[in-house]
Amino acid sequence: MPNKKNSKTKRPSGKKATGKAQAGSAKFVITLIAAGIVVLAAAVLLWKNGDSAASGLNGLPNYTEIRGDYDAEGLKYEKQPHLGRRDAPVKVIEFADFKCPACQKWEETYMERFQREYLDTGKAELYFMNFAFIDRDSIMAAGAGEAIYAQSNEKFWEFKRKLYEHQGDETQIWATPAFLLDFVKGNMQGIDFERFQKDLTEHAYLLPVKEDFKTAGNYGVNGTPQFMVNGKLLSGSTYEELAAAIDAQLP
Repeated sequence: MPNKKNSKTKRPSGKKATGKAQAGSAKFVITLIAAGIVVLAAAVLLWKNGDSAASGLNGLPNYTEIRGDYDAEGLKYEKQPHLGRRDAPVKVIEFADFKCPACQKWEETYMERFQREYLDTGKAELYFMNFAFIDRDSIMAAGAGEAIYAQSNEKFWEFKRKLYEHQGDETQIWATPAFLLDFVKGNMQGIDFERFQKDLTEHAYLLPVKEDFKTAGNYGVNGTPQFMVNGKLLSGSTYEELAAAIDAQLP
């Protein structure tokens, strides 16, 4: 199993992810700001047509290969994994990539505190949206998360936490179907594994991943983790900035 990667700070290039981005032969620059909290996409999911023979990429999806109708207008809270009370006055969306080391760091450092201070108190409800941009296996990991969510909202959050605990190096292709199947089989109880295996191998839930990616881009998301509070995208992703934005919306 891959080892977790420590975040390292690199300089931002100022470029943003676009809807034209595709995941293969990926060129990307990672920026970690505020002690490794934010990863910005410098040049996201860029690849050459037909260049799917790169090591580890065979059989992994890119966005142009994900076919079907989707609606990238509006946030559609009701379609997303959620934590907290439905009647909470503040809705928070976390945009994340399961391969993002800064997302893993945020989860490890702040998630329990966030749940205790804002979710358990009924002040906020948290939603999750995929912004899978690092490479093709980011899309695969996101599709696995959607397949788990289709079975159980609660199990999705367990999957998210545990997958971050087993996160590999974001410069390597590690979130392959074989890895994800072994991971779920060995770490997730109470899941219909045969159903999950079928959904993963048949790419049953990749269209919601594409819809999330396009929707996030329409709202200005350009890296991970990023947060939106009651429809407003935050410029920073530190816990203090998120807490201040939530507090400002409380009655």
